Amino acid sequence: MRILELRSVRGTGGGPEKTILLGAQRATPRFPVTVCYIRDRRDTTFGIAARAATLGIDYVEIVEGGSFDVRIWPALRQLVRDRGIDIVHAHDYKTDLLALLLARAEGIIPVATAHGWTGHSLRERLVYYALDKQMLRAFPRTIAVSSEIRSQLLRRGVRTDRVRTVLNGIDYRAFRRDRSIETAVRRELGLTPSNVVVGSVGRLEPQKRFDLLIDACAMLQRRWPELRLVIAGDGSERAKLQALAGARLIAGSWQLCGHRGDVARLHHALDLFVQSSDYEGTSNAVLEAMALETAVVATAAGGTAEMIEHGVHGLVVRCGDALELATAMSQTLLQPEARAARVAAARSRVETTLSFDERVATVERIYADLADIFPRPAGPRLAERCA
Repeated sequence: MRILELRSVRGTGGGPEKTILLGAQRATPRFPVTVCYIRDRRDTTFGIAARAATLGIDYVEIVEGGSFDVRIWPALRQLVRDRGIDIVHAHDYKTDLLALLLARAEGIIPVATAHGWTGHSLRERLVYYALDKQMLRAFPRTIAVSSEIRSQLLRRGVRTDRVRTVLNGIDYRAFRRDRSIETAVRRELGLTPSNVVVGSVGRLEPQKRFDLLIDACAMLQRRWPELRLVIAGDGSERAKLQALAGARLIAGSWQLCGHRGDVARLHHALDLFVQSSDYEGTSNAVLEAMALETAVVATAAGGTAEMIEHGVHGLVVRCGDALELATAMSQTLLQPEARAARVAAARSRVETTLSFDERVATVERIYADLADIFPRPAGPRLAERCA
């Protein structure tokens, strides 16, 4: 069974790209994977191809002239035929539609992963996302990356037996803390051994609520004037967050680092990782913190509370409450023995339940089940059987 991972994204993408690209590299011979990204030719920051090349995977780009360029359709159909694709695995509302159309035109089996719906424009929220959830009712299988996303799909009428919750996983072998470089990494960032360093990673967009994290750090700086905040990522909120941090935090005590390709190295400077989001699917940033043995405080957004059991692997608080976030951060910093125990438990969890190996095995079991239900050649009537 040959798999086509199909995705449309701008720039460097986000967490789904880590899952798609590494999943292709780790696929077993029974389910060889081709990764196809639909790229807007106007996007000058697109960076997926270079990442795919380093992994040595079968990677293809189909270039479009605009957001909905019908000229990509013949190229996509030809790719399916050339690679002998059996399953098209889509990852966003545009490719969900294309997968359904390919099911009807080429007889492939459509599968979708619902990573979440995090856009902010009215058109996305009121039109594209609503239509996407309706489209997913036609898929024989949709993978939800958290129970919250699964619940959203069920409320929109997706059949219970067609949705599987599969949390994201991490390649724990590639994310391992090296205590010997901690001092050097701090020095690179202009930090001292006496600093208490709080960090976060993510796109600078409204749902990440970095404003909340800044407010929480401002509260803690009254007790710890040596507290420093480091945020890696970029996005539309950058100027707003710079202004807020400048107004609320001690001068020189914060850094917005922009997009970094060396997040694992950055973690070696951190005492505490904080996720302050209002909305998440399953946060890859939290998984990386767990693997890199950075203590975690996180809001119960999306699948976070499924990855982290409160008090066992980290501390989990309600979304939207800066005081509660600051209290959990303070508790973590003041209790080194409890913090160390949670860090060890989190590392153990990513080596087992949340390992990327386990995720690949689970997804391939879903493919195998579909292969039994829809033996090839499935024929052009597959879409009718899925409806």
